[in-house]
Amino acid sequence: MDLKKLRNIGISAHIDSGKTTLSERILYYAGRIHRMQEVHDSHGGGATMDHMELERERGITITSAATTVRWHDSTINLIDTPGHVDFTVEVERSLRVLDGAVLVLCAVGGVQAQSLTIDRQMRRYHVPRLAFINKMDRTGANPFKVVEQLRAKLNCDAMLMQLPIGREADFEGIVDLIAQKAYYFDGANGENIREEEIPADMADEAQTARQQLLESLSMYSDEMMELLLAEKEPPRSMVYEVLRSAVAQLECTPVYLGSAYRNKGVQLLLDAVVELLPSPLDCTTMAFKKDKSGQQQEFLLSPDPTLPTVAMAFKIVEDSYGTLTFMRVYQGRFVKGESYINQRTGRKERFSRIVRMHADQREDMDQAEAGDIVAVLGVDCASGDTYASERDYCTLQNMFVPEPVIRMAVSPMARDGADRLSKALHRFRREDPTLHVSTDEETGETIIAGMGELHLEVYIERIRREYGVEVEVGAPKVNYREAPTQAAEFNTRHRKQTGGSGQYAHIVGRIDVLPDDAEENFLFEEHIVGGRIPKQYIPAIEKGFRAMLPKGPIARYPVVGMAVYIEDGSYHEVDSSDMAFQVCAQTAMRETFPKTRPVLLEPIMKIEIECPSHFQGAVVGNLTSRRGIVLSTEAQGADTRIEGEVPLAETFGYSTDLRSMTQGQGTFSMEFARYKRLPRNLEEDVIAERKKAAMAGAV
Repeated sequence: MDLKKLRNIGISAHIDSGKTTLSERILYYAGRIHRMQEVHDSHGGGATMDHMELERERGITITSAATTVRWHDSTINLIDTPGHVDFTVEVERSLRVLDGAVLVLCAVGGVQAQSLTIDRQMRRYHVPRLAFINKMDRTGANPFKVVEQLRAKLNCDAMLMQLPIGREADFEGIVDLIAQKAYYFDGANGENIREEEIPADMADEAQTARQQLLESLSMYSDEMMELLLAEKEPPRSMVYEVLRSAVAQLECTPVYLGSAYRNKGVQLLLDAVVELLPSPLDCTTMAFKKDKSGQQQEFLLSPDPTLPTVAMAFKIVEDSYGTLTFMRVYQGRFVKGESYINQRTGRKERFSRIVRMHADQREDMDQAEAGDIVAVLGVDCASGDTYASERDYCTLQNMFVPEPVIRMAVSPMARDGADRLSKALHRFRREDPTLHVSTDEETGETIIAGMGELHLEVYIERIRREYGVEVEVGAPKVNYREAPTQAAEFNTRHRKQTGGSGQYAHIVGRIDVLPDDAEENFLFEEHIVGGRIPKQYIPAIEKGFRAMLPKGPIARYPVVGMAVYIEDGSYHEVDSSDMAFQVCAQTAMRETFPKTRPVLLEPIMKIEIECPSHFQGAVVGNLTSRRGIVLSTEAQGADTRIEGEVPLAETFGYSTDLRSMTQGQGTFSMEFARYKRLPRNLEEDVIAERKKAAMAGAV
């Protein structure tokens, strides 16, 4: 395989921007499927990439799906990702292993809440991208406004590469500003591309837009700037070269137009993917290796199939045939039947079957080389594990996994379902790092925690369908946090004498408040001089404090925003031990934390609501009654977009309320924004409720 001709790309967007419809068109034009199906198609069985029954019923993407297509003489590995923030880990892990992405935007909605999250994820993993403004045929479509939003909200140098011929219902085709041609998409499915001269009434507009594009591009090339200053036409090859380089450096975002549903503009987007997005040869991937002194050293991986193998397991799926582990090969190659070493566990595993995925269908392969995205059957690992052909060779940067914000208790209705429920939860926890499963020590209930109501709802429905277990669900609970608000000093001594050697530990220091922008939730520092406590006991003190963090002293919620400084203490030659200092630290935390005037923090969600303008008053009033605040409102034709913040505790059942307020026409999306102090009266209620639950558990 010629790596120069390989593209690993993802399609990401806010909900309902048309990602899956776009993926379906790409599969059709590339000859992968012979009949296009729609997301909401009840007869045809739904879109190819939405292969789960639940996805087809709800018309949403829940899991990312991978496929491989050929476009002209290039190969494109394509991953279609979900838009709902509840399934954000699917986008996160896909972007972690991709070389480029297409950010899909709605020509009416523009840059929406989830677009901002995806932008952050792309920047986190340095993924170059193109933007595709979809739904150009919709009433209110305005690509120029969307480009302005890209520049303002995403702080990127968005460059419009095309102009629309007509808009809304009159959208007919596209003017390519680089080729200086007009393109129309004929045939029943837009498969025949007709190239014409630019319509006479658009010639001046196209010339002005082309000039602006070249001037913007000349900022990235002195050579092009010199040609423009001399009023010479830069050659087309130079324009693409400068564009490619600027895209790879994440400096500019070329913007393309079309309507996937109306089969317009998709082929030109595919041409741009091949022309502008990097191949594995153009990407730099760093790995980490420990040197002899134990220090982490960075080194560059090369997409060379002859070098030692390095690959990342980025997604795990279990189905009726066994465990499928999706892997991106960065260096070397996988050969069927060979063994490779999990760098985290040190375990050697045989890769008995390697497959290339097409949604839920698979195609057997004998080997996979650097740059490939494949799936391996029957491997036991975790998301984010690195595989290599040599022991202790290297590890790759892991992916970011957000903390869950909502939890609920689940139990089987029938006694014989307990085993199947446990099996289901074990499987889903392996597949999805954002799904946390635990047992409440006080009540013995099984607790599942996730990214939102929809996230947990989908898993409960999957347990019912895939495992045949009817599940009883407790009311959703909010993940509060405990945090100190002022410093408090401690001077704690732990002394125990029960015959034989005793226990002795003594620590002096203070608990303090971390600033809001601190990277970590807990900071531990020791400032002991003169060996008052030997160095070997310091880790035990830290361990003691850390052991108290998951369940804080006020209401047994996790403690955040706390710093501990150890300044003095004493020890005993015989009676001091790691355990003594650990217990002493736990006592210090238990006794001192209440003196820091701790408060409860609650998760605040960023909410974006779209509804017809005449319902705006009712929607805003309802949001305010839920302790929400409105940050901005924006009219979009007959609709209004409202952005605001609302406490998670007040959002349960909101989708039903919004539907009834807006006669079923309102939609909303939410994502976690930050933690904020809970009002005092509500704090007292939460603490009282927790104490009552603890008492009931004890009884």
